[in-house]
Amino acid sequence: MLATQFLPLLEKAASLIQRADSMLITAGAGMGVDSGLPDFRGAHGFWRAYPGLKAAGLRFEEIASPRHFHSDPALAWGFYGHRLNLYRSTVPHEGFRLLLEFARSKKRCAFVFTSNVDGQFQKAGFAPEQVLECHGSIHHLQCLEPCGSSIWPAASLEPVVDEALCRMTSPLPRCAGCGTVARPNILMFSDWGWLDARASLQQARYADWRKSARRPVVIELGAGTAIPSVRLFGEHQDAPLIRINPAEAPGEHGRVLAIPLGALDAVKGIADTLARV
Repeated sequence: MLATQFLPLLEKAASLIQRADSMLITAGAGMGVDSGLPDFRGAHGFWRAYPGLKAAGLRFEEIASPRHFHSDPALAWGFYGHRLNLYRSTVPHEGFRLLLEFARSKKRCAFVFTSNVDGQFQKAGFAPEQVLECHGSIHHLQCLEPCGSSIWPAASLEPVVDEALCRMTSPLPRCAGCGTVARPNILMFSDWGWLDARASLQQARYADWRKSARRPVVIELGAGTAIPSVRLFGEHQDAPLIRINPAEAPGEHGRVLAIPLGALDAVKGIADTLARV
């Protein structure tokens, strides 16, 4: 049971959700921590997950770049192939299910805006048509060059990775159009080759949904300030915002209700509060 110090915040959050006709769920890397996923915060935490990259002296910001697909694709796919396998095997925590229940209770349902590329919201039951992945998805591939505009599912890719060396030992995926190595359809650092057609379609769907959402509430989960895409998106919605984050300050936005808890604890606390009213 959560400490009583959080109950007033949870009650305020429950009240905001009750009054809303729709929900915008915005999520960053912290959303997946309770499912056992790493958030890559800090070089040492990242290197614990990827000792092979520690040996090479590569930080997350460096390996998450298209240049390694050009210079050493087995290493780049060692990192992304491991992540693909990890996300496929991960079971979304209970907070996802509870958020889906909140959403289904609303007349205009919900939309998800996330910087996560893991596909966990869809895996938890959210309709793909109600998710905007602003940084793309690891479950889709594109040509490294790119030679065209094709984006295709990664369903047939089964990476085999030497985790100690962080190298992919199975055959590298290839573009059917030109034979070049394929890469994840993810917006990386210093990335000028990302194909954004899929994300643009999601953006258009979101715009249509937002027109019908008259009284939305924004629930932000695990979104940090280092890459503020998620925070800024939620703050510009002209709607009450519930910010769930155990560490980082609530920011300057005047309509923010900050709850200093992890995603799972906070969502369960809100659900328990809603059940009592």
